[in-house]
Amino acid sequence: MKLEVAALAYVAVMSLILCTLMYRDKAKAVKKEWRIAEKTLFLVAILGGAIGGVLGMYLFRHKTRHNSFAFGFPLLAAIQVYLLVTLFK
Repeated sequence: MKLEVAALAYVAVMSLILCTLMYRDKAKAVKKEWRIAEKTLFLVAILGGAIGGVLGMYLFRHKTRHNSFAFGFPLLAAIQVYLLVTLFK
């Protein structure tokens, strides 16, 4: 049971990090400042933060028109949710 809780906590932390990065990137975009690299956003999503990335996309209306994000983040999130559900069985 400890592994499951650790995995859930890890995904929650990574999701919070990516949601925060999405917020910061949107704020920088509005101010026309130097942006967070898309590679960085995808790396954090792949490392477990995709759920937070999807949440951040729609909360902050950011990157929703980019196909790679609009399809990539939800796909990664679905895979991560599937893995968590499988782990808890």
